[in-house]
Amino acid sequence: MKRENINAKSAPDPHGGYSQAVKLTGYETLLLISGQIPVTSDDMVPEGFEAQARQVWLNVEAQLKAAGMSKADLVKVTMYLADRKHAAANREIRSEYLSTVAPALTVVIAGIFDDKWLIEVEAVAAK
Repeated sequence: MKRENINAKSAPDPHGGYSQAVKLTGYETLLLISGQIPVTSDDMVPEGFEAQARQVWLNVEAQLKAAGMSKADLVKVTMYLADRKHAAANREIRSEYLSTVAPALTVVIAGIFDDKWLIEVEAVAAK
C-alpha cells in the first residue's frame, strides 16, 4: 500500500499531529472500526477524562490487533468529546498514542450515548 499524507499549501496547516487528508493506493485491507467507548473488557468505566481517553485508545488498538493491524495503519480518526474542556487533554493523549502516524482527523463536541462516557473514537485503517 502506498500512503501519502496530504496538506495542501493553499489550506491551513494542521496543528496537533494529524493530516488534512490521507491518500491511499494499492491497499488490500480496509478496516472500519465502530465507535470505541471508554469501557474495559470487564464492563468498567474508568474515572476521569484522561483514564477514559487511554481506555478508548486501548480499545481501538485491540480492534486493530484482532484484524492483524496496528496504529500505523490508521488513516482516519473521528473523536467525539462530551465537553470542549477536554480538548487539551485529548490532544495530549492522542499525540502520545499516535506519535507520528498523523491520520486524517476530526474532533466533534457532542452528546455521547451514555452520560458516564466522556469520549468515543471511531477509526478507519488500511493495509
